[in-house]
Amino acid sequence: MRWFWLLLLLVVTPACGAPQVTLAEGPREYVATDYEAVRDRWTREESLILFEDLERALTVTATYETWDFRWAYVVRYARDYRLTVAQRQRLMSEQLDGTRKEHEFFVSLYGSKRKYNDLTRDDAAWIVRLVDDKGNETAPSQIQRIRRPNVLEQRYYPDTTPWRKVFRIRFPVANSEGKPSVARDAEWLSLRFAGAWGNVDLVWELGEPGAEDVEGGAPTPHQASSQTAGR
Repeated sequence: MRWFWLLLLLVVTPACGAPQVTLAEGPREYVATDYEAVRDRWTREESLILFEDLERALTVTATYETWDFRWAYVVRYARDYRLTVAQRQRLMSEQLDGTRKEHEFFVSLYGSKRKYNDLTRDDAAWIVRLVDDKGNETAPSQIQRIRRPNVLEQRYYPDTTPWRKVFRIRFPVANSEGKPSVARDAEWLSLRFAGAWGNVDLVWELGEPGAEDVEGGAPTPHQASSQTAGR
């Protein structure tokens, strides 16, 4: 019976590839109704399943708030809150400037061990790192827990639910020596959650502006795990 449920979990777990994305700056031509599609393009979700216990140790959803995402966000926000042209321009400038200082992620998560899912606790079950295929690994500069998500956060990030803990996680764009935390020629970057139960990688494969989802490049953490398992 245990193997039946194990196979069922494997069958019902979707396996679909995420699109390539670009960290390039520059103007966008988004309208307010584009927000959901842009948000989905920059959102990843993964789960860590403890098969021996038949439970999910962690399910995490993260939206990477890049230049591209923030442009669409501001356009949507400006429409929803009826900003003036001057207010929209000021908000756009503030949001885009933030991408040059920090890599920021809006994260919601849940797991069977709810007590340990608060990433701000000293005894949290998980540490978080920003990694890329060039070997860079960066610790957060700030983990901010959002205890009571407001209406905007609930509407703009639909994975924000009462059953999840919600955070903003920020990483420096460069270290104290000026080295980028994500290499300029990186082919992918990952938000990694690691702990005693295992680890989960939320991966964004990077391409040139306008690149489509293509095969090739450096293996992502998921691909590397599959290659190792198959040996």
